[in-house]
Amino acid sequence: MTRKTPENELDLIRDDEFETKSGTDIMEGASGDDQDPNKRPKKKQYHRHTQHQIQELESFFKECPHPDDKQRKDLGKRLGLEPLQVKFWFQNKRTQMKSQHERHENTQLRNENDKLRAENIRYKEALTTATCPNCGGPAAIGEMSFDEQHLRIENARLREEIDRISGIAAKYVGKPMLNYPQLPSLGGHQLGEMFTTTTTGGDLLRSISGPSDADKPIVIELAVSAMEELIRLAQTGEPLWINSDNNNNDNVLLNEEEYARTFPRGIGPKSLALKSEASRESALVIINYVNLVEILMDVNQWTNFFTGIVSKATILEVLSTGVAGNYNGALQVMTAEFQVPSPLVPTRENYFVRYCKQHGDGTWAVVDVSLENLRSTSVSRCRRRPSGCVIQELPNGYSKVTWIEHVEVDDRAVNNIYRPLVDSGLAFGAKRWVATLERQCERLASVMASNIPTGDVITSPEGRKSMLKLAERMVMSFCAGVGASTAHTWTTLSGSGADDVRVMTRKSIDDPGRPPGIVLSAATSFWMPVPTKRVFDFLRDENSRNEWDILSNGGLVQEMAHIANGRDSGNSVSLLRVNSGNSSQNNMLILQESCLDTTGSYVIYAPVDIAAMNVVLSGGDPDYVALLPSGFAILPDGSSNAENSNAAGGSLLTVAFQILVDSVPTAKLSLGSVATVNSLIKCTVERIKASITCEIA
Repeated sequence: MTRKTPENELDLIRDDEFETKSGTDIMEGASGDDQDPNKRPKKKQYHRHTQHQIQELESFFKECPHPDDKQRKDLGKRLGLEPLQVKFWFQNKRTQMKSQHERHENTQLRNENDKLRAENIRYKEALTTATCPNCGGPAAIGEMSFDEQHLRIENARLREEIDRISGIAAKYVGKPMLNYPQLPSLGGHQLGEMFTTTTTGGDLLRSISGPSDADKPIVIELAVSAMEELIRLAQTGEPLWINSDNNNNDNVLLNEEEYARTFPRGIGPKSLALKSEASRESALVIINYVNLVEILMDVNQWTNFFTGIVSKATILEVLSTGVAGNYNGALQVMTAEFQVPSPLVPTRENYFVRYCKQHGDGTWAVVDVSLENLRSTSVSRCRRRPSGCVIQELPNGYSKVTWIEHVEVDDRAVNNIYRPLVDSGLAFGAKRWVATLERQCERLASVMASNIPTGDVITSPEGRKSMLKLAERMVMSFCAGVGASTAHTWTTLSGSGADDVRVMTRKSIDDPGRPPGIVLSAATSFWMPVPTKRVFDFLRDENSRNEWDILSNGGLVQEMAHIANGRDSGNSVSLLRVNSGNSSQNNMLILQESCLDTTGSYVIYAPVDIAAMNVVLSGGDPDYVALLPSGFAILPDGSSNAENSNAAGGSLLTVAFQILVDSVPTAKLSLGSVATVNSLIKCTVERIKASITCEIA
């Protein structure tokens, strides 16, 4: 037989059998007999482990790849092996695992190297055909290196954040997000050019559903890019933001050319049919930043808090609820309708993603960006570029809020008397959002206060809270019914003038907050050459109420209870009693709330039943008190000094009534009911105009 060479002997040590030398063979190699040079060397013996031994060794290796002497002895004793055999097996196994790992790493590195080589070839080909953006001629490599490097760094950072948000979203959606393609993001409007069509206004909120799985990666990338843009818009001054010409240093305008250069990404270039509106406003508000973030991310709280601006809103899908028990990283796909309290200004509908992110300790940002372009087939009336607010924590429960509103809109349907207001930004801009936020934060602080003394009518803190809660529902009901929402259709009673009365009807069934039957709503809007503050003070004063309120029949109106809910004396909730010659009305009570800020004011009221009001004043549940609120929305006319409510200027006044015309819901409405409410509202308008004009004179 041919003697095996050392190479042949090494072949016996196979990966799957792990043959090792026995301790006996090693000792025999050192015996005295074997030292005789005349004797032929004895052939070395090898031990092949049994399948059972290999399985046991493999199992032990998974738990402990480096056994000590005692473990090797115990293992060898259990398997019938010498400790040295066990030691050699583990050495061979570790060597084998290391080799396999290195082979795997080498394969990965080769694949990565091939990808980089292919990418390098693509970049070289792109550079050879590049053109100069200024002259249109061939561009040298040096001319593009800085911008390309800057965009690559930005791309890598955004890609990292997108991957993180995708992971969070996948965790809460319950299935992995699709691997999204490398969207073109090096310069220009490539991302925006992917979206070229949009949804028809008016049908948006009824037809849109949540994004498809294929769209979700694009939604996430848009949200991350929008957050970056919002932060820069909030923190950057000139030349991106420039002072307006009205000598108000706080009023700034967006430099459109600088914006296009600074933010080439996003939802794409502006359509020629849309007009840009951009505004920024900052304020200190009395609310903890954690509570404010919760209000913005809870659709019901957000709608109720900004009830004069948000007529309705819906969350279509939650892509992420955030991490660590808060809203950091939360993603919500939503629809919302934004309004001005008048039938003469069309609402603005948006389909967008809302993204919340924490930026360091005590600083948060919430951003919205439109998604209409994802699945639309016609031109949109409104697109929401990155808009939202940056919130910074301050001591004593205050927060600093910087609000950005940036939209592109077709506002040609706005009535002419409201056009200056819309153009000024006081209708939909950041100033209105911040003013509403300030007023609502003061109101919330009033509701939560427990150290305010009670009076003769309101005898407990619980009764005070119940009355404020009932007034809040009254205001929400009024605001929901006075605008030009797509949820209902106004019918003009006569002509086409701006001050014509518009009516609509709806059935009230099984709603504990409204009396059952057919409810007729009527509204009209008109301009008055009187400052908004003077109109507001006249309408909220109980002493002048009998001059315009037909229902009071000229009786004396007495304030029975008063709750202040803001720093301005005009922000209050009152309970009024009408004492008239008509004995049937002597027991009528009126709940009234008046509220005022720099962008507008309201005086809203509703008749209430005495028995039901007694339950509320004793701290009972106000949700079952039936209300049909009426009232007034008073806005500045948009002139240059409109922000000063005491200065000379005009007011835009909307008068709205709700009455129950039939206690049994039917499909028809009598012409007499329409004529009655038409006469009622026109008579009220005439009385208001005459009374205020007389007062001025």
